[in-house]
Amino acid sequence: MNDLTSLSDTIRLSVHILAASIWVGGQVVVGSAVGALRRNHHDALNPLARSFGRVAWPAYALVVLTGMWSLAVIDVTQTSTGYQVATLIKVLVALASGAAATVHSYGSSKVAKAFGGAVASLTAVASLVLGVLIRAGA
Repeated sequence: MNDLTSLSDTIRLSVHILAASIWVGGQVVVGSAVGALRRNHHDALNPLARSFGRVAWPAYALVVLTGMWSLAVIDVTQTSTGYQVATLIKVLVALASGAAATVHSYGSSKVAKAFGGAVASLTAVASLVLGVLIRAGA
């Protein structure tokens, strides 16, 4: 892996990493602020969540689209079983992150919001780590 990647590969991977950084990092930042806001500025929670959603959901869509693009440019039959398994798990975990974030966003109970938020964040981080594993092994 000493050669430079093509321009399209560079753009695809850069957009994927930037969007994943927004999706994952944003959840960490917003999640860390919730406790203090709940105690001191409860009325700021909903505007913060809406603002984050306006950035996070388009970023998630870009993660999904660039992930599909990445899968489309490789011949999966020429990859190892380990690569295929790791990629399948990454896709499922990334989709679980979006599903859990949807539960968090639209859930009306405290349990749905807490569970959805926690699972969304944990699966987002897991997907990021799997992406590093897959890319490092490429």
